[in-house]
Amino acid sequence: MITVKLLDENDLDLLISADISVFDGPIQPDLAKAYLAHPDYLIALASEGDKVVGMATGLYYFHPDKPLEFFVNEVGVAESHQRNGIARRLMTTLFDAARRRGVRYAWVGTEDDNIPAKALYERLDGKGQTMAYYEFDLKA
Repeated sequence: MITVKLLDENDLDLLISADISVFDGPIQPDLAKAYLAHPDYLIALASEGDKVVGMATGLYYFHPDKPLEFFVNEVGVAESHQRNGIARRLMTTLFDAARRRGVRYAWVGTEDDNIPAKALYERLDGKGQTMAYYEFDLKA
């Protein structure tokens, strides 16, 4: 059975134990600890027994002219567990937490050719928009 949990500072060991295929690289304990301690960062994990099989992260932010919003940064599910509704449950967990904090708007970006992600976001009633994406290398 898959369980989904919104993590807090007491869940460092669980986060560190995550399967590397769920994230882009190995979890760095110092970064994981700082992430869990930050009040504006959220992470939800999906587990099967003691194995982490999925994650979703996001953060709260605001502007001087806009109220609090929520940005979904990443969603990842182990290949062996994809297409079982886990990503949807993870995103719903993040959205529920954001609603409890008073957020009325959330957004996520994905590559145009990421068909599974786009299908997930549409099933969650997301409205797709075309946008340009730019990266900047700041290692000067």
